[in-house]
Amino acid sequence: MTSHKTLGVDISKKKFDVALLCNGKLKNKRFTNDPKGFDLLLQWLTQHEGLEAHVCLEATGIYGEALSEHLYDSGLKISVVNPARIKGFAQSELLRNKTDKTDAGLIARFCHAMQPQLWSPLPKEIRQLRDWVRHLEALQGMRQQEKNRIEAASEVIKEHLIRHIDYLDTEIKQIKSLINQHIESHPSLEHRKNLLTTIPGIGEATIGVILSEFGDIARFKNAKALSAYIGVAPRIRESGSSLKGRSTMSKTGRSQLRKAFFMPALVALRYNPIIVELKERLTKAGKSKMAIVGAAMRKLVHLIYGVLKNGVPFDEKFA
Repeated sequence: MTSHKTLGVDISKKKFDVALLCNGKLKNKRFTNDPKGFDLLLQWLTQHEGLEAHVCLEATGIYGEALSEHLYDSGLKISVVNPARIKGFAQSELLRNKTDKTDAGLIARFCHAMQPQLWSPLPKEIRQLRDWVRHLEALQGMRQQEKNRIEAASEVIKEHLIRHIDYLDTEIKQIKSLINQHIESHPSLEHRKNLLTTIPGIGEATIGVILSEFGDIARFKNAKALSAYIGVAPRIRESGSSLKGRSTMSKTGRSQLRKAFFMPALVALRYNPIIVELKERLTKAGKSKMAIVGAAMRKLVHLIYGVLKNGVPFDEKFA
């Protein structure tokens, strides 16, 4: 009878630590967070008869995505868990020391004790779209940085910056075209895009983020769960007399997702009848401008969820 093995992974931007737990004993190793490190991990697991291990890592944004997908595609069982669950488990163990090595061991023990549900990645076409959309975001960020530099640049450098911006403009245009072609070549993506375009305030850039980052909307129990995933769910602060009852944005999701909904919310506050009505009501209630923007972001998420979940275009009469 094969003993149950678990592999805890503590991951960061450039490296990750692993702890293989078998029969109460831990084997530790560190790898670089890149394709070479992923392959070396598989070789190490082979040497230690760990290819049947249940792998567990925390949901820490984009740093663990590539590794999770690589291990899943290699046939390993993966669980990606909320860091709060790991923290609670650490408290139950009265764990005091905290290092990357001990964190990996903690995660391995958590996996062994709790047997968290298995994770599977987004479909391949959505992962490919996600890579295109994130690359587009990076190029647009580079373009904005170069534009900001022009103001203080000398004439010699200014020429170089202008040429670089022209190059980035060409690349951005090409990536946008590739994104559209990719969506059009997959009927399910194109159908969802057509539904999203019916929501006032949701433009092409936001649609790309929604289609590439959310996957199948059915994996979210409700619109509140989707709001929490993005990080726009409200959080009530009740400690201290001056803050009692004040609602703030949770900001627990990926920052780029929240950023993707900021400008659409501003547009929706002007042109989306549902959100215009929300703005008027909250203004009368004395809410601040930023609180109203946050509410508009959450309402947009609810509209998106409803349209995609029900498979029908936006209709203000039923929103």
